[in-house]
Amino acid sequence: MPDPNSTSLSEFILLGFSAFPRLQPLFFLLFLLMYLSTLLGNLLIMATVGLQRGLHTPMYLFLCTLSLSELLYTVAIIPRMLADLLAARHAIALPACACQMFFSFSFGFTHSFLLTVMGYDRYMAICHPLRYCALMGLRGCACLLGCSWAGGFLMGLVVTAAIFHLHFCGPNRIRHFFCHVPPLLKLACGHGVQPVARAVGLVCIAALLGCCLLILLSYASILGTILRMPSAEGRRKAFSTCASHLTVVVVHYGFASVIYLTPRGPPALEGDTLMGTTYTVLTPFLSPIIFSLRNKELKAAMKKTFLHKFSLQHM
Repeated sequence: MPDPNSTSLSEFILLGFSAFPRLQPLFFLLFLLMYLSTLLGNLLIMATVGLQRGLHTPMYLFLCTLSLSELLYTVAIIPRMLADLLAARHAIALPACACQMFFSFSFGFTHSFLLTVMGYDRYMAICHPLRYCALMGLRGCACLLGCSWAGGFLMGLVVTAAIFHLHFCGPNRIRHFFCHVPPLLKLACGHGVQPVARAVGLVCIAALLGCCLLILLSYASILGTILRMPSAEGRRKAFSTCASHLTVVVVHYGFASVIYLTPRGPPALEGDTLMGTTYTVLTPFLSPIIFSLRNKELKAAMKKTFLHKFSLQHM
């Protein structure tokens, strides 16, 4: 039970990058450029898929939805972080903190589920090509997308409800640049904190490892099928359709594992803050670049859609 003499908090102070006062203008410029690039890259992918009829396939439908989830994830975190880098006071009301946590977790887990769905899509296309059109039709794609979004929002609701059901009695300083679970748990008091911390950690790790395991199983089957293909050209084409997705998966789960699976040492504001940027800023920044550069079909469609129109306007 919380201390009856304690005072319930109504707002938090995001310490963010306060450990680097002289570097904050540089961080603001760097993160702003990366954020704008992330928005532009994901919008270009969605516009290209929408405008090019040749890309109206399940693989690119999932990619378009993945770009949307990534765009919304960054919108939930980065604008507030940029504003705090320029502001003198970094207070955030408790309801606003809960909303930020809910949307960041919802869109973040939706992104993970969509990556898993994209792995399943590649598995069906390469390992079961004759059944692909029947299973991955409009109804099948809608079902997979609906489950991904519903699962993401369910995860966000469960985690946020569990954390904000706790009693926060001070201090009110969050050692991070957004409302994240570990620093918030350190501000909670009462006997229920440890069970909630263990339950939330178990749910998040189980979801991430479950998605990762399904992707690994998909690519193990894909690799076996590719190695059995008789022609080198067929193997090259099959692998090229998976290269961009596999690269994004490695980046996504690599940074996620660093944040969620590494042992927690003594609290360090500098380390927690810089580590958090890898998953919230760097990964979304790299994802559209990887898909644009490593997917030849998408890259050609982007050139056809935008460079051709741009050149016609200046003739």
